[in-house]
Amino acid sequence: MIQLEKRPQPSQFWSLFTPVIAVVVTMIAGGLLFAALGKNPVEAIRTIFYDPLFGEFSFYYRPQLLVKGGPLILIAIGLSLGFRAGIWNIGAEGQYILGAICGAAVGLAFYPLDSVIVFPLMILAGLLGGMLWSMIPALLKVKFGTNEILVSLMLVYVAEQLLASMSLGLLRNPEGHGFPGSRNFQDYASGHNAEILAGTGLHWGVAAAFIAVIFAYILLNKHILGFNIRLTGEAPRAARFGGVNPTRLTILCMGMSGALAGLAGLFEVSGPSGQVSIDFNVGYGFTAIIVAFLGRLHPVGILLAGLLMALTYIGGEIAQANLGLPAAAIQVFQGMLLFFLLALDLLSNFRIRLATKGAV
Repeated sequence: MIQLEKRPQPSQFWSLFTPVIAVVVTMIAGGLLFAALGKNPVEAIRTIFYDPLFGEFSFYYRPQLLVKGGPLILIAIGLSLGFRAGIWNIGAEGQYILGAICGAAVGLAFYPLDSVIVFPLMILAGLLGGMLWSMIPALLKVKFGTNEILVSLMLVYVAEQLLASMSLGLLRNPEGHGFPGSRNFQDYASGHNAEILAGTGLHWGVAAAFIAVIFAYILLNKHILGFNIRLTGEAPRAARFGGVNPTRLTILCMGMSGALAGLAGLFEVSGPSGQVSIDFNVGYGFTAIIVAFLGRLHPVGILLAGLLMALTYIGGEIAQANLGLPAAAIQVFQGMLLFFLLALDLLSNFRIRLATKGAV
């Protein structure tokens, strides 16, 4: 009989290599899934992981790694700060949407003003929009003891309805002949999040993601707030005895994660996406949860995990176009990564023992 025996101390080996093993197991399970759909599993895996980097058209796909990875990294960094403290913000998708709406609304309010001040104001509005939306579950938790997981998740659906309403109402392009969606920011120089270096995929959202990685690393390793965050997550009772204020910490962590998600939304709507539309959100807020855990809640790990997840996005799109794989299969493949990561993570704290029936 198989038994799980708790380790005296967490295994450093499993803690370090679980993400790598999870990726390999996901490739194997994903290959079986693709084979069941009648596709060549080796070709499918090669298309997803190899072609965007080294294929015939890799010169086009490589810059897209930064375009896709930027918002994932930015959101995941914010989520990781809360997760480390045991504060579970699952509604980053809603905060991402509100950041996009608020930032776009400010930019469109100044249209067609040609001024360098427009884009900074949009950034500020996007940050505040995401942060204020995250304050709803934060304040409900500290005042009434509600579950931040459920509240933040339900607010995603409210945000999606607001997005549809804005696309069809207040933010709809008056010159769009009645079609839903705002003006395109790519045609509005003052509000456009253009590439910093042409052809590289590097725009201000990607730059913000790298800055967030550096900021989070310094915060967690060099600042008293980062110590309090880590202490609260690892030893809540010790944190309370040490004078950590749980109310303040909850508001800070939720606020920071909401602000970064809002920034990601603003940079996306003013850049690669280009406009507020009904289908603007593509699930970055939920995928960022996978990125955060795949990166072990460590800033550098999140950076690498974000680029890996961006690779599956781009490779998945290539596989859909070239191999005819359904989009749902790619989403299942991405979900497998989190499933196997969490399953294998069990081995960090437990070892498997084979015991006879009598011994049990």
